[in-house]
Amino acid sequence: MRSSGLHSFASIRACRAGALRRRVIRGQSFLAGVLILLFSSTAFAQSDFSAFWKTFKSTVIAGDKAKVAEMTKFPLSMPYLVKAVKNKEDFLRRYNEIFKGEANAAQCFRSAEPHKESDRRREIYCPFKETPDDRENAPIRFEFELTKSGWKFAGLDNINE
Repeated sequence: MRSSGLHSFASIRACRAGALRRRVIRGQSFLAGVLILLFSSTAFAQSDFSAFWKTFKSTVIAGDKAKVAEMTKFPLSMPYLVKAVKNKEDFLRRYNEIFKGEANAAQCFRSAEPHKESDRRREIYCPFKETPDDRENAPIRFEFELTKSGWKFAGLDNINE
């Protein structure tokens, strides 16, 4: 009788050890999955900006105000002493002020290269519309931000003000 008691104790111990190994493996698998998602989403976000930029640029060049509005985060930040753009209706009304005000965005965007501010921010610098070829003096900054729903146009600024 005593040997069967030892036998059952050993089998219980073996079952517990097997269960522990399975939990450790499950935990490691979960951790690996989280790390893969974390790194792939960051890589996707970085490469995704180029696709966003290509679409945004061509949409501005085409003058499709409604589509540009869909690609914009509200409220849209504006230069010093200029009221923020509150919503889509305000954006559509002020479209020319934003894209044809101090800079000719359509002309600038044809050759502008995005600058990476951080993993979640990109910027495009444009010259004044009176001096479109002066890339050395390009103070008009179009700001883009990675949001929960993807990349969005987030602000306009004149870095000289």
